Amino acid sequence: MGHILALDQGTTSSRGIVFDAGMRITAIAQEEFPQHYPQSGWVEHDPSDLWASTAATARAAIEKAGLHARDIAAIGITNQRETTLVWDRKTGAPIHRAIVWQDRRTADFCAQLREGGHEPMITARTGLLADPYFSATKLKYILDTVEGARDRAKRGELAFGTVDSWLIWNLTGGKVHATDATNAARTMLYDIHKGRWSQTICDLFDIPREMLPEVRDCAADFGHTRADLFGHEIPILGVAGDQQAATIGQACFAPGMLKSTYGTGCFAVLNTGETPVASTNKLLTTIAYQLDGTPTYALEGSIFIAGAVVQWLRDGIKIIRAAPETQGLAETADPSQDLILVPAFVGLGAPYWKPDARGAIFGLTRNSGPAEFARAALESVGYQTRDLLEAMQADWARDGAQPSLRVDGGMAANDYAMQFLSDIIGAPVDRPQVLETTALGAAWLAGMRAGVWPGMAEFAKGWAMERQFTAAMDAPARSMRIARWKRAVHAVLGV
Repeated sequence: MGHILALDQGTTSSRGIVFDAGMRITAIAQEEFPQHYPQSGWVEHDPSDLWASTAATARAAIEKAGLHARDIAAIGITNQRETTLVWDRKTGAPIHRAIVWQDRRTADFCAQLREGGHEPMITARTGLLADPYFSATKLKYILDTVEGARDRAKRGELAFGTVDSWLIWNLTGGKVHATDATNAARTMLYDIHKGRWSQTICDLFDIPREMLPEVRDCAADFGHTRADLFGHEIPILGVAGDQQAATIGQACFAPGMLKSTYGTGCFAVLNTGETPVASTNKLLTTIAYQLDGTPTYALEGSIFIAGAVVQWLRDGIKIIRAAPETQGLAETADPSQDLILVPAFVGLGAPYWKPDARGAIFGLTRNSGPAEFARAALESVGYQTRDLLEAMQADWARDGAQPSLRVDGGMAANDYAMQFLSDIIGAPVDRPQVLETTALGAAWLAGMRAGVWPGMAEFAKGWAMERQFTAAMDAPARSMRIARWKRAVHAVLGV
């Protein structure tokens, strides 16, 4: 009964991962699902794909591990955040496709919020900016565009949820409509200081409170799975949004600890302890995790395109067949060429927050080819991360050298990208032995709650480093490269 099943529902795939009593991975199952792009800047998922792929990979992982559902002590859920779903409480049928966190369709409405002077109030309560990234304006769009939706919501017939709530609803057969504090904190509807939904913001967006889920701790009782799903009921005891789960999985429990996850996007999270820090550099104040009713806060910087730039090389311009090829290509790139790629494919996130920005590449020559493009793509992630860390240091200055950066996610396996990251931030980059830190964080929440895994202090002691990358670039070269990057970004921003 020491086994824990982590359900990791991401932007491009769903995964089921089984951990044993020693917190080691024993089985992984993964399934990709289609992305839908109805218009430029719009991104949608079919809710049935999110649920079906999650259920299928959960079953497959249990089977691969040679286990039965009764051997699983608990389930921990982690998920793509901000993605917005609305469904019928009686039938469970969605009334619209899921609107993905990358979607920019509500940019004009967000501009109206800023012009109307509402952003300071929103930021004061939620720690967020008035940006299409978050759930609230996506939810408003669904209520505005689906005929009769708002009236049905007011009658209590419709449920809103981020992906975690959608999975919990389906796993429990509609018995539980809940979320955790970290996912609630990303909706732009949740007061992170008072720990409750903000009636003021709900009224501003004309969103009925009746459709919102109950907010619980990250380690809490979220019900049991239907017996027919896996052959035995399994308690759901842990939930955290993907970046917060990675923060937990990296054991960033002390104020000042910093992690950066490189998945589809890149998300740097700095633990600031029990006191929320208001950013003056367009970072987000958010909840890192909440245990025993007490939130731990963080500053977060969000980059929309990280691993997705490698997907663009593969699927968009088709210069690679698989992501690992980028390392070899980058290492063979012509050193006399210095391409700068600003991957603003769906706008720029922190610290710029420019939803209408679009990507560009600078420094092209007649001899620029796949190797140079691959190098520029990998380096773009390092540059963007540096922007985030500079903003964090300005918001929360600490004495002494910059602490090491703990990294995870698919791109963290790329040695070239991680070495350049260390070079450009001028600080150590620590890669853990377990790169599946997002799933590990969700699993730890569930395992700790179930009483079969250790508490926070013992879990933190178990964190182990696989490799540390140290800066080899000299200061003048670093300064020159950063200046070129900033000029490129300013050109994209139209500054």
